[in-house]
Amino acid sequence: LEDLVESGGDSVQAGGSLRLSCAASEDIYKTACMAWFRQTPGKEREGIAGIWTGGGSTYLSDRLEGRFAISTDSGKKTIYLQMNNLKSEDSAMYYCAAVKRDRFPCIMIFQRGVPRGDFHYWGQGTQVTVSS
Repeated sequence: LEDLVESGGDSVQAGGSLRLSCAASEDIYKTACMAWFRQTPGKEREGIAGIWTGGGSTYLSDRLEGRFAISTDSGKKTIYLQMNNLKSEDSAMYYCAAVKRDRFPCIMIFQRGVPRGDFHYWGQGTQVTVSS
């Protein structure tokens, strides 16, 4: 069994919406800092959203405010990335990541902009393609 499994990537028209899902194993989901990253060819993988699975703490890149939102369903041990009003520049491979952390250390990760090196577990990625 994989630790993190993403789904929901697709090809959509600009202005459309997608919801990405990341299902985590029980061991990882419990008290974890989880995040969404995205990467395009030739560029660094960037953290765009984060959530503490214990509840109540989230992070979203300022550039995505108003269009993207992160959430979680503890019963399903899954985090989501709701993406609305998609633009061509949102086209990327989207990855889910996790690291076992209590709430305060997770908030510190958020305050540093969700650095890639802080995360230990990674999914395989799901492709989002937005055509204009």
